[in-house]
Amino acid sequence: MTQGWTRTVSVEELKTKGRTVYRQDGRQIALFDTKNGIYACNNRCPHEGYPLREGTLDENCLLTCNWHNWKFNLETGENQRDGDKLRTYPVEIRDGDIWVEIVDPSVEEQLAKSLDDLRQGFVDHDYERLAREIARIVRLGVDPIIAVKEAIRWSHDKMEFGWTHAYAGAADWLALYDEHAGEPENQLICLLESIGHMSGDTLREESYPYAEGAEDWDPEAFFQAVEGEDEARAICLTRGAIATGDAYGAMEHALARAALAHYADFGHSAIYVPKAGALIRRLGEDIAEPVLVSLVRGIVSAFREDLIPEFRAYGGALETFGTKPNGAAPAAADYAKLNANKAVQFTAEHGTAPALDLFRTLLAANATNMMAFDLSHLDDLDQPYGSDFGWLDLTHGLTFADAVLELCRKYPELWPAGLLQMACFSGRNIAHQDDNVDFEVWKVTDPDAFFADVAQTLFDHGHDEYIVSVHLVKTAQSVRNLLASQEAGHAGELALAALNRLLASPVRRKMVRRTARQAMRFVDTDI
Repeated sequence: MTQGWTRTVSVEELKTKGRTVYRQDGRQIALFDTKNGIYACNNRCPHEGYPLREGTLDENCLLTCNWHNWKFNLETGENQRDGDKLRTYPVEIRDGDIWVEIVDPSVEEQLAKSLDDLRQGFVDHDYERLAREIARIVRLGVDPIIAVKEAIRWSHDKMEFGWTHAYAGAADWLALYDEHAGEPENQLICLLESIGHMSGDTLREESYPYAEGAEDWDPEAFFQAVEGEDEARAICLTRGAIATGDAYGAMEHALARAALAHYADFGHSAIYVPKAGALIRRLGEDIAEPVLVSLVRGIVSAFREDLIPEFRAYGGALETFGTKPNGAAPAAADYAKLNANKAVQFTAEHGTAPALDLFRTLLAANATNMMAFDLSHLDDLDQPYGSDFGWLDLTHGLTFADAVLELCRKYPELWPAGLLQMACFSGRNIAHQDDNVDFEVWKVTDPDAFFADVAQTLFDHGHDEYIVSVHLVKTAQSVRNLLASQEAGHAGELALAALNRLLASPVRRKMVRRTARQAMRFVDTDI
């Protein structure tokens, strides 16, 4: 592409027209004759590409794009609405002709500008601007993964209670990114969804600083700090692990132990631990601190559902796990009528069965619950507060199973906790089944073709809420992982069928009338 000073049009031609467009090598340069002189700028509005030649120019050389009212200082290119800056070009008059200097900044300068603009789009949660800046980084020939790393750095201290689904989803979107090398549009989608979700989850959030300092890594001290909800010490110990140069490798066992010490945060603590490892392996050790300190904050502050009545039998079941001589795993159907407390007690009674056999049984129970979800439940208006239930709740039974398999195969002493918490999911979700749902209708006969179609669905999912799309990508990746493990057996087929039905069904999230009815009932009893 031509660089340097370039002759465009004559002064006479421009003064006759008032404005014109010079085209060269695919570049469009708008030229304006004003009372302050001749100006040149990119003819394409940086917002959505509409022609600025058709814009409105006032006496102060403020150029307005008439499509969306973006306004630019024609002399400097500054955007009056804090959006993308307009590129302007130096102009000289030589022998009655207008010459424009076309010199593209260095790659380093362009990257710095794109990252600055990306950050502004991140702060504003401007999805389209995020997409443009990631695309610009790709066009520079720079690895765009840098954008994900920066987004984590910008967001990790704005998560008051630690990790959200945004980071967990990023691990799975990045896996899809790598699988679709050579498909730039699909890869851009993976990065955009990751960064957009981080931006959305931290929109207008203040910074919640982490404790300063470091302490030599000690896994037992870390576990006790988490149990005691001592975030400051847990963070300092985390920095000690980071100093070893293999932060996740040093911490994985302690993180898994802490995450599974309770039925914590509806299983999210355990689900997030392997995702942290995946992020650090993919993005590099230099991202370990923001990833891990925010993860640790989340585990420390996680709700401990094993302390509420619905799951209160969990603690006793963990103590008695494997003490009865039931050496064979029960069938998944045996869980069909068991609530959470009964399910954990029943699982503990069969604790002497091989761990993987119990795992397959509980995976099958959870997959069946999800596959047979009664969609009429979404229209039930008479549920009390705390009883709202939908597809996303059911997906946790599968994503949690994926995490349990990964962590407990490495650390077998954690199997009792992992299996009992899978039973918690089974018992919690058992009351929402439609017995008329037929496995044969939703059975997947060609998993490879199915997952190829799933990827295309994810690349254009159409959901406004990140919380929906992230559950879809996480569930799809978890089912793939479970099948690839060769440990799922028939339960894997049930999980595939459950995913198939999820993707073919409505995911209703906003329950307007139900919310109003719940509020009225609550207020009537709040006396």
